[in-house]
Amino acid sequence: MANKNDQELTQVGNTVQVNGDIVGKTDLRIGGKVFGNISIDGELILEKYATVEGNVKCGSAILAGSIKGDVECKGKLYLQDNAQIIGNVKADQLIINEGAIFQGSCEMSSTRRGKEK
Repeated sequence: MANKNDQELTQVGNTVQVNGDIVGKTDLRIGGKVFGNISIDGELILEKYATVEGNVKCGSAILAGSIKGDVECKGKLYLQDNAQIIGNVKADQLIINEGAIFQGSCEMSSTRRGKEK
């Protein structure tokens, strides 16, 4: 993966609606709506009024919007106070702020625990 400073960022603006899957190796910022699955190697940033209806796979995520689908993060999944996930979560780390909504099951990766010993 490229150095974080060199990492490409793809953006879906507030007034944009995507009907279909998004696949890539970049970071992704979503302000609009996505009706489809997302699979990226980088970081997903979901803005406050953004929505995703589909499954998500990413390197890490900072969520303020809503996802209806399963979420799988290789790294840290951070739910800000406006975030909403209706679906199952698999992540190395999960941080949930007060006010966030999470409806589903959660599976934490055991790789982090092995490193701390």
